[in-house]
Amino acid sequence: MVRTRFAPSPTGYLHVGGARTALFNWLFTRKEGGKFILRIEDTDLERSTKEYEKLIMDALRWLGLEWDEGPDIGGEKGPYRQSERKKQGIYDEYARKLIEMKRAVYVVYDKQDSSKELFESLEYPEEYAQKGHDITVKFKMPKGERIVFHDLLKGQMSFMSDDLGDFIIMKSNGFPTYNFAVVVDDHLMEITHIFRGEDHLSNTPKQISIYKAFGWEVPQFMHIPLILGKDRSPLSKRHGATSVDHFRTEGYLPDGLLNYLALLGWKVEEGKEIFRISERIESFSLSDISNKSVIFDYEKLEWVNGKHLRSMEIERLCFEFRRYLDFIGMIELTELLDRDKLYTMEVLDICREKVNTMKQLLDISLPFFNDEYEYEEKYIEGYLKKDFAIPLLQEAIDMFDKNEDWTVEGCERVMRELASKNIASKKKTFQLIRGAILGKLVTPGLFISLSVLGKGRVLRRLSKTMDLAKSLS
Repeated sequence: MVRTRFAPSPTGYLHVGGARTALFNWLFTRKEGGKFILRIEDTDLERSTKEYEKLIMDALRWLGLEWDEGPDIGGEKGPYRQSERKKQGIYDEYARKLIEMKRAVYVVYDKQDSSKELFESLEYPEEYAQKGHDITVKFKMPKGERIVFHDLLKGQMSFMSDDLGDFIIMKSNGFPTYNFAVVVDDHLMEITHIFRGEDHLSNTPKQISIYKAFGWEVPQFMHIPLILGKDRSPLSKRHGATSVDHFRTEGYLPDGLLNYLALLGWKVEEGKEIFRISERIESFSLSDISNKSVIFDYEKLEWVNGKHLRSMEIERLCFEFRRYLDFIGMIELTELLDRDKLYTMEVLDICREKVNTMKQLLDISLPFFNDEYEYEEKYIEGYLKKDFAIPLLQEAIDMFDKNEDWTVEGCERVMRELASKNIASKKKTFQLIRGAILGKLVTPGLFISLSVLGKGRVLRRLSKTMDLAKSLS
């Protein structure tokens, strides 16, 4: 059975590069009917935190990249954690085996200068430990050996063992180093395929040497090119925000973000670049992943997200919008949405045509849900303070009060009749009413906005605006 893993370190938010790596692992595993494992590599005691671990897990769940197995934690499927495996003595056991096989040695360091090695030993030098010397375990690389493996993306790779040198596998604090822990864990978890960023390529021959020292089967490796910024250096904060949490806060959809990350290195047919990941599992192929570096384009991401936002079923859009509001802490607004679900669907449906993200959707739709909306300063200065404001608003109140046809066509008829009275130009008439009912000069279409708001809301809002206009005159 195919078994893959995603193994982040909880030292920060989930980077979009990590999310793409998790996505490719997840896609391949789902295609092959295998198991996708989440392992938290938290052996960096100074930088690892439970808070970052939770944020990484929440981000993966939000993206829909659920893992298939792990210890039960409070009724939820938890991840494997290297810190817990350390407590079980797993890494100590295998380090001792390497020492017994004479493939690793204890190294004693000068108590005054921890960078200076005093000597190597196959027996644990307890008397030096008692005197305060640091002691590590070092893996001994074979001499003059060519380490060859087939990378599923890059083809045959070859390294000379003499160029790599011996390396530490157990630190003086008793914790394993990355190159050792990852091999032990991947073997014991029966990982068959390892897909990761190409920045790990130099680690692979060292890890293969450990596999071979134990006589273990070596997994298949694939090293994916890194995501780059526009300056062609690895994507980092200097290029802009890079965490999944940032894009979630900015109102990107999981479908939109995953779709864009898939496009970063995955060949798709021209004209078929907008898709939900679940629709492409069966067509996913490792041969379609490119070995070329890719540039992260924030504008392209927003464009892709907008395509998803405007095309998804309205019921699902409402669900995602409510989930977004919960995430950013706008609980009171979610209660308003629940009071009239049909109205909510109508509002979001007309508002989504002008936006690309949930954050933009919130901004443009908020006045529909809140009668206490504020007026833009440019609306007040450019319209409410003008001489035509009060007589035009009064005429609008009279005409809409008599109106019985609140279809889009009926609202358009009233507005065009109002403009024909020449109290102000047609543009000023339309903009005065637009701002009166929503507080903004950029909104969904005026006629459809009037229709969706309905008679009661429109008349209340026109009257409220009239009061403000009178107070300004």
